[in-house]
Amino acid sequence: MSLVSKFATVGGATLVSRVFGFVREMMMASALGVGPVADAFNLAFRFPNLFRRLFAEGAFNAAFIPLFSRALEENGEDSARRFASEVYSTLFAVLAVFTVVAWIFMPFLVQTIIAPGLAYCVDEEAGREALSCAARFDLTVTLSRIMFPYLACMSLMAMVSGILNAFRRFFAAAAAPTVLNFVLIGVIAYAIQTGYDKSATAFLMSWGVLVAGILQLLIVVVAMRMAGFSVRLGMPRWTQNLKRLLILAGPAALIGGITQINLFVGQAIASFKPGAVSILQYADRPYQLPLGMVGVAIGVVLLPELSRALKAGRLKEAQHTQNRSLEFALFLTVPAAVALFIIPEPIIRVIYERGEFDASSTPLVASVLGLYALGLPAFVIMKVFQPGYFARENTRSPMIATLISAIANILLSLALFPLMAEQGIAVATTIAGWLNAGLLFWGLYRKDLWEIDRQLMKRAALVVLCSALMGLSLVAMMWELGDWLNPADPITAQIAAIGILVVVAMGVYFALALATGAADRRLVLAVLQRRRAKR
Repeated sequence: MSLVSKFATVGGATLVSRVFGFVREMMMASALGVGPVADAFNLAFRFPNLFRRLFAEGAFNAAFIPLFSRALEENGEDSARRFASEVYSTLFAVLAVFTVVAWIFMPFLVQTIIAPGLAYCVDEEAGREALSCAARFDLTVTLSRIMFPYLACMSLMAMVSGILNAFRRFFAAAAAPTVLNFVLIGVIAYAIQTGYDKSATAFLMSWGVLVAGILQLLIVVVAMRMAGFSVRLGMPRWTQNLKRLLILAGPAALIGGITQINLFVGQAIASFKPGAVSILQYADRPYQLPLGMVGVAIGVVLLPELSRALKAGRLKEAQHTQNRSLEFALFLTVPAAVALFIIPEPIIRVIYERGEFDASSTPLVASVLGLYALGLPAFVIMKVFQPGYFARENTRSPMIATLISAIANILLSLALFPLMAEQGIAVATTIAGWLNAGLLFWGLYRKDLWEIDRQLMKRAALVVLCSALMGLSLVAMMWELGDWLNPADPITAQIAAIGILVVVAMGVYFALALATGAADRRLVLAVLQRRRAKR
């Protein structure tokens, strides 16, 4: 299976998950709107999500896969099984203790870390939902306690997914997150149909998150057993393999979760303004579609491929893989960023503007989405640069880059929030993303670990040119379709107009890409010939 085919497998599964995530977010906006209850749910859900990325996906995809692959390649499956069992047993014990401690100290965590703005809340700012400050705090604490075990499920799932990825079985781990969307869509539909109020709906959604976490873990465990591999739960033991994993995983956890760190910091600061957390969350969903589809696919596939090439001493293959991965990332994310920057308001209006999400919320969310879009390529190409360090078992250098960008994000968010509210947080997140990407690239380049080939430079420049021309065509089409994009028009007309914009923009971009050579014409022809042969 080629590198692009592997990207497509993981990206396709992730795309399905993100599309259903759109549906989930649309229904949530309709049920909860923008306000204190939506803020409470998003803040409570963001906390386990942050730790999932820090100590699960980021750490294990970066640290566990190279070590597991080495044990598998050098010492065979029995050695890999012993190593995986050691890690599984230790992880299970740590998560159990961590969950209990978090339950006990959740009020303190909410007041100091999750939503510090609630400590400065006054009842006059409760907003149109008339939810008192004490009620907002209690609701956030309760929802956080319900959803926190989701972290344990996702951490164990991340480890099992790492095993599947090492065996080059990518689909189950990429498809499992869709379960969360299915469960929440069902829960929200039930709550709306039965006429539950916002607080009751938030409670049901929180229990739905926990149930979905258990189901996702079961899916990847079954897939692992079908792959002929299993792990055993035993007493945790301190071993050299575990020590090496922790040395690598500590910095890798911070590095892998930089996007979530930035979002978490932004939401914590946004908790000082009622509704701002919800605005950031709703803007994040459309932005996560291309980020997830491309970034997750590259991060999942590239690391094991690079690890194998470097372990075997195939340095030219490793360089080629890195350059083609960056080329692939730019080819898809630059036009997506341009489109989201130019037409955020029609997109947000069609996705969210119904039920409790009224017309006054649309411009606020759209302005944040447009600013997030400017950082989209940065957060995806970070997924290309990071494996260049992780495959060499170097986590110190990217950790330093991540710390610098995280500090910059915090300082910029604090400085801009009083001036620009949630838009200031979006600007800070975008700048921090580009800073991190630049530092990661410079670290590889100056150590001669990344050699930029001529093909990459040429196609990157052509991608930017084609994306700019596509952007101009979007502006022109928006002018022509202005009557259809009017908020007063029927939703069907608005959807049709956006459909036309997307289809024509994609047509313009891909036609220009093929004509100029921004896309690999030989690869496209090969794919088409394979499809014809299958028919």
